[in-house]
Amino acid sequence: MKFPLRQLLFFVGAIGMAILYALAFAHLPGPEGLRSMYRDVINLQTVEQRHITDAITAVNFDYRGFDTLGEEFILFVSVMGALVLLREEKDQGGEKVPDAAWPARSVPPGDALRVWTLWMTGPVVLFGIYIVVHGQLTPGGGFQGGVILATAPLLIYIAENLEVFKRITSHEWIEIAEAIGAGGYALIGLIAFFYSKPFLTNVIPLGPGGTNINVLSGGMVPLIDLTVGLEVAAGFVVLLYAFLQEMLVKQGDQ
Repeated sequence: MKFPLRQLLFFVGAIGMAILYALAFAHLPGPEGLRSMYRDVINLQTVEQRHITDAITAVNFDYRGFDTLGEEFILFVSVMGALVLLREEKDQGGEKVPDAAWPARSVPPGDALRVWTLWMTGPVVLFGIYIVVHGQLTPGGGFQGGVILATAPLLIYIAENLEVFKRITSHEWIEIAEAIGAGGYALIGLIAFFYSKPFLTNVIPLGPGGTNINVLSGGMVPLIDLTVGLEVAAGFVVLLYAFLQEMLVKQGDQ
């Protein structure tokens, strides 16, 4: 059997990448040599300047919040692009395939699986909300909590079917929520203009500080965390809906 050209190109490229990776890795300092003045300054200043105990959240949503806004819109545009590629299947007449035409799952979920997943939905939602609202206090925030929240509807699908998933997510409202989450970040940043301050400058009271820092501390950061959590959760739910619909329709065509 002749060795396919594409496999040859892959192995040559993979070997080249492995060599470059090894050369780059060889010059990295060890764990004890990783010293950064920027890291030390951030760790020392976040509690005093921003009333935030999680330095990563302070960097993401305050010190370099403009960059994170761009990252959020990258996710937003990615979801929109995936929806265009995974748009609803249409029949030869150009009409959308009706809901009733979606094929049922080949293997229905068992009673044990349904009970377990339904029981887990509530704790998953609570945990996701906790991660979002405590982003300025502990590792977490809107990005991580939003992904956790998006798994709750997926658990409902596993326990039930696509019809129930669609009913509880209300596809149009989820898209609206995603847009509000993405736009909310930018609107919060625009508040500073009314105070003659640069974009995303904190103009909201920082809240309790010192040893009394809580979920109301951090100024605008908790509000930004909420908008990011909304956008991420809604975006992933929209993607799940599109992927599930595409999968079931494709299975029905086979």
